[in-house]
Amino acid sequence: MSTTVPRESALTAAFIDIADTMVADYDLIEVAHRLSRHCVDLLDVAAAGLLLADGQGRLGVLASSNEQARLIELFQSQAEGQGPCLECFHTGKAVSAVDLSRWWERWPRFVREARRLSFQTVHALPMLLREHTVGTLNLFRTGITPLSAEDLALGQALADITTIAILQERALAHTESLVEQLQGALNSRVIIEQAKGVLSRHGRVSVDDAFKALRGYARAHNVFLAELAREVVSDEDQALEVFRFAQKVR
Repeated sequence: MSTTVPRESALTAAFIDIADTMVADYDLIEVAHRLSRHCVDLLDVAAAGLLLADGQGRLGVLASSNEQARLIELFQSQAEGQGPCLECFHTGKAVSAVDLSRWWERWPRFVREARRLSFQTVHALPMLLREHTVGTLNLFRTGITPLSAEDLALGQALADITTIAILQERALAHTESLVEQLQGALNSRVIIEQAKGVLSRHGRVSVDDAFKALRGYARAHNVFLAELAREVVSDEDQALEVFRFAQKVR
């Protein structure tokens, strides 16, 4: 952002937006999606994504600033194979990979896929719960210069807020263990991916537009994304209703 005042105003608005979503029985997937979008808006990055660990320590995609299939696949390729996010997760420390061409030998598959999407620099920041790393925040840039120390600190603060959101949701659930909760969040993401596919096929739209339709309907009708996604997957009439609503509010 070009001046300090607009950046400060945007930062204040972002934290107010996040705080507004973390009341009563809130939707963790929605909070995570907003956080990833705020990363793009506040930091000089092209894309952001949150990866969360399940009970066996396997990473899965929780949220992405962009729901395009190729970006989701890039995040998942890290979770399943190699990349800065895995190193960040295993060490609990931030990893900065500046100029990905220099990291080819270390992560050949990841570097190939990232550069195919025009990304040249990646920062992975840990989501820490005391001494445990429960996930990572991944920030992608198209240039070969790193984020400033100030921006990295802000990125870490946003990662910490995600961890707080997880803890707060757990407290509201009262009896749910952390392992069960993390697994539940990832399961929710799986059903949302399925619903995106259903909506994309039925409406002949991109998966990004399908997610926007799903999210818009959920927010307007005050229902959790995962709950709506299950209905869309199991009931074709519900899928059609989501599309009708999306067309109505355009």
